Amino acid sequence: MDNQSKIILIAGPTASGKSDFAVKIAKKVDGEIINADSMQVYKQLKILTARPSKNTQKKIKHHLYGIIGIDKTFSTGKWLKLAVRKIKEIRQRKKIPIIVGGTGLYFQSLINGLVKIPTIPTKLRNKIRLMQKRYGQKKFYKKLIKLDPKVKNKFDSNDAQRTIRAFEIKTHTKVSMYDWFNKTKPIFDESMFLKFYINFERSKLTKKIEKRTMNMIKMGAIQEVIKFNKLRIKKDKSINKIIGINELTKYLKNEIKLKQAKELITIKTRQYAKRQATWAKSKMIMWTKIEPHQLSSTIKKITKSSLKLDQII
Repeated sequence: MDNQSKIILIAGPTASGKSDFAVKIAKKVDGEIINADSMQVYKQLKILTARPSKNTQKKIKHHLYGIIGIDKTFSTGKWLKLAVRKIKEIRQRKKIPIIVGGTGLYFQSLINGLVKIPTIPTKLRNKIRLMQKRYGQKKFYKKLIKLDPKVKNKFDSNDAQRTIRAFEIKTHTKVSMYDWFNKTKPIFDESMFLKFYINFERSKLTKKIEKRTMNMIKMGAIQEVIKFNKLRIKKDKSINKIIGINELTKYLKNEIKLKQAKELITIKTRQYAKRQATWAKSKMIMWTKIEPHQLSSTIKKITKSSLKLDQII
């Protein structure tokens, strides 16, 4: 553990207890929490995104939760700009910034910096998306490898979004997406970070996911989806990817029973947690992995650490 670090990062799969862990640390080190979850930035859908309660946010200052409407677009770049500003403000108050969430790209941008790729013209983007639909993902990925051999084995060949993005960048800039990555400069020195990843055993995490799904329904997730559907958000908006919207909408339309909806939410959440864990294995290699039973001892270690705040960015 780097005792001179000044920014605490907490990641982990969904339902692993990241938020509670962050709050406990914040109480001990006089910290403030910054959200690093791409879905918890939206004002609506508090329950389905498992946003910290108002009571919790009163006890410890939280930032970047519920900051935009669901009809607005939000990017990693926008998050990074806001997060860096909040980190500086928190440190100026002589407090410890604690960044917590499950969006790996947010953490990656904070640690490594954000790739400054030129804006891709809308006409070209639409053309490439139509091409991907026409060829299908398998053939389209093969075309990408011919166009940009450097992306081979860099990500899952079934990842349509990243395949399209790599195709756009290479076509427009004539430079590989990964060459752009290599040009990126970090914002902070990496020695400033204390990086923790909560490594939850899958069987135990599944039970937590099941329990959380039940609690969400009790807390009013169905009513939340009713309100959401009245807003008629366009299908291409990322907010529609939130687990629970589609399943509870089907229940409301009498297409499935509530029991089935709960089961589907649990299954999809479990699958999402697995994807998060897989991503972490390749991207968070140097992070300190902690098991649930180590959370208390980790908090004690952090409390004893000399988290110096003498240098303000």
